[in-house]
Amino acid sequence: MINIEPIGVVHNDFIDPKEIKVGTGQSTIEIFPQYTDALLRINEHSHIWVLGWFHKAEPGLLRVVPRLNKDLPEYGVFGLRTYSRPNPIGLTVVRLDDVKDNLLTVNGLDFIDGTPIIDIKPYYEQDIVFSPGTPYIKPKDAAMVEQIMMKEAIKHHQEECDQMFLAVKMGVAAERVLGRLTARDLKITVIGSNCLADTIQGITRARLANPRRFYFQESDIKSETRWEKDNKTVVIRLKKDAVINDIKDRSYEEILDIEIQ
Repeated sequence: MINIEPIGVVHNDFIDPKEIKVGTGQSTIEIFPQYTDALLRINEHSHIWVLGWFHKAEPGLLRVVPRLNKDLPEYGVFGLRTYSRPNPIGLTVVRLDDVKDNLLTVNGLDFIDGTPIIDIKPYYEQDIVFSPGTPYIKPKDAAMVEQIMMKEAIKHHQEECDQMFLAVKMGVAAERVLGRLTARDLKITVIGSNCLADTIQGITRARLANPRRFYFQESDIKSETRWEKDNKTVVIRLKKDAVINDIKDRSYEEILDIEIQ
């Protein structure tokens, strides 16, 4: 027999698992008083793993269709992060924004209000796998593609800036034509700022070797990306009349010139 006692509880504005959105904002994790000693020096970590018990999940399911796209085939739940599973344990990595007594303020937690917390572990630098192999579960909603890409961009680039937003718009445009941006046979060339290149590398997981998929030429006057796959090349440039500090809420069609060769 396995007995699991919650060590805390989640407080936020979400009451239904279906309400959780990509890039969910701040939540508070209340650690129960008898476990506060376990928080000693936790503030030395910028990110933590949070394990919770999905108390409102439908138990016992072994196969489900990904909720991001109901047109996709079924997957076994061990191959997805779905909350419906034999043991409804949730796992997510979050940014630790603040620690005050027994209250942790975190960003990016995809648990609903009242979720029992069963453990917390630190995120270490060696936890990263820069370019993992995963199935391509593309959201049916086109806007969700950009939301997911934006979340990845912020996590990698670590600050919101105009060049980061431009990189995401370029990524969305390239994905629309070529599909999966993390595909091992997709090569990317960036001509532009360091921020543009850093964000593009983050959302594509493109490496400089093993295999080489990423090429970069720094430029103060150009903002251009070149995407090559299956004998097709897509060149994406910022339009000459586009205002760089006014692109965050614009569609990529409004701000980008897209050339397919």
